[in-house]
Amino acid sequence: MSTSGTGIVYRPRRLRTTPRMRRLAAETRLHAADLVLPLFVKEGLAEPAPITSMPGQVQHTEATLRDAVADAARAGLGGVMLFGIPAERDATGTAGDDPDGVLQRGIRVAREAVAEVESETGRPGPVVMADTCLDEFTDHGHCGVLAADGTVDNDATLDRYAAMAVAQARAGAEVVAPSGMMDGQVAVIRDALDDAGFDQVSILAYSAKYASAFYGPFREAVDSALQGDRRTYQMDAANAREGLREADLDLAEGADMVMVKPAGTSLDVLRGVADRSDVPVAAYQVSGEYAMIEAAAANGWIDREGAVLESVTAIKRAGADVVLTYWANEIAEWIK
Repeated sequence: MSTSGTGIVYRPRRLRTTPRMRRLAAETRLHAADLVLPLFVKEGLAEPAPITSMPGQVQHTEATLRDAVADAARAGLGGVMLFGIPAERDATGTAGDDPDGVLQRGIRVAREAVAEVESETGRPGPVVMADTCLDEFTDHGHCGVLAADGTVDNDATLDRYAAMAVAQARAGAEVVAPSGMMDGQVAVIRDALDDAGFDQVSILAYSAKYASAFYGPFREAVDSALQGDRRTYQMDAANAREGLREADLDLAEGADMVMVKPAGTSLDVLRGVADRSDVPVAAYQVSGEYAMIEAAAANGWIDREGAVLESVTAIKRAGADVVLTYWANEIAEWIK
């Protein structure tokens, strides 16, 4: 209880008295349209393959990808983010821009599924987004082309990203998402898309992407071939100002949206980016964040639904307009 200068007694608890009152007074709200569901499609599968470190998540066949995108559309989600896992990999990730590669086929499948549900429901479906990176397609698992000394060649990688983005746009991607943290990637991709006649395709830049221990389950999800780490191009988790500078650079190069990743351990950076960005800001609740809550809930240590909703609400509260989360469908159902 507190007293103002006028003698009026203020009781903050009055706005917490009932579920109805708490709902009315909530400062941050989740909506299905704010959520993007990451999905994995793997070449050569006869049936979905469970991802053991991410209980409830799978590597999809093209047929089950269609079903998953349709479910996302019926749930009212804002988007789906597609990751492709090819049957064959090489040093430069040539499957990444193959017009008939697994990711491009997945994009076409997703667009068809969205169109079918939109026709059925009369409501907008999810935006189809594609990860624009080489790590799923290279035999060494790095996000770029390697130089002779084993380091990632920034400029050679940009050429590959440009080719991938155009291939994804031709397949029907509405948003391409360069996630490799190469210097200049947004500008090069924007020029390539515009030159190819895809000036309406948006770029979601992974702007502040940290080299994180929380990516471990994702590497199982994409069958990563990585040996070593990506610390020479992904950001040091100790650095906040650098994340803001990276976002500024991507905004100057023409990014239509910017992203902070991982979300849960970067809320301070997310708030800083949101405060300075004049475009939508996304945050990725990554595989390790998902796995921790699932493991704790499976052991009966925490309330699963409560922990999920609290974690995603915190990401929204920190400034995210869009949240990528593996719980997107469930959250949409819970918040109806």
